[in-house]
Amino acid sequence: MTTGSDTGTTAPHTDRDPVEGSADVTLRVLGADKELEDRLGRELTAFNNRATGAHDEADLSVRVTDADGELVAGLTGWSWGDCAGINMVWVREDRRAEGWGGRMLRAAEAEARRRGCTQISVSSFSFQAPGFYRRHGYLDTGRREGIPGGHVDHHFFKSLVTDPAAAVRVVALVELAADAVEAGQRYEDTVLDLLGRHGGRVERRLRTGDGRTEVHLLRFDSRAGWEAFRADPERAALRASLGDGTPTGRVLEVHEV
Repeated sequence: MTTGSDTGTTAPHTDRDPVEGSADVTLRVLGADKELEDRLGRELTAFNNRATGAHDEADLSVRVTDADGELVAGLTGWSWGDCAGINMVWVREDRRAEGWGGRMLRAAEAEARRRGCTQISVSSFSFQAPGFYRRHGYLDTGRREGIPGGHVDHHFFKSLVTDPAAAVRVVALVELAADAVEAGQRYEDTVLDLLGRHGGRVERRLRTGDGRTEVHLLRFDSRAGWEAFRADPERAALRASLGDGTPTGRVLEVHEV
């Protein structure tokens, strides 16, 4: 798994636009380049391992075959630290509606747990199987519009240690006091850092241009975690310390539609 890292390469250039002092350096746009893909995979894996301290990246796959050894269905994915992910899921057309997708998903999740993973993620185009993942407890975490044909790329997350059906999502609309904007922002920074102790996480944090209003989309593994966060004594102490400069806001419990 090599996505999401930048090793700090120089800006793009061509042989007609050489880097100063490096006239032998060129840029070429190609099609498939297996050698390049393998090299980037090694380089970015090393970079990721150094950055995270996790060196246990491994492939994960599930294969289903019939009595003749022909492929019926398959799943590929990965594990890394306490995270797991699914890359591809496919079931042969004549064997669909037999439950193989769900069986492979459960098998992959069980293997991820065995490897010590606490969470798993996957993406699915709107013409593929977003409903399938939702039915199996995966929660929407984002979407990318503009996929060819007017479709959408849906991104999902599932906890492997808590009941997905118990998850709670809230939107907080936070207003910062006009005379205490910086103090309010620091308060929000600190308070959001407390989420992890209660099984919560920030899915999105947005701020207006004047810095006075923030919108937080939060997810908790359970209602008990949400209530514990609200009652956290450290959070209460921080609010008390700000006095009149304490941010105010409105909280709405929401779900995906």
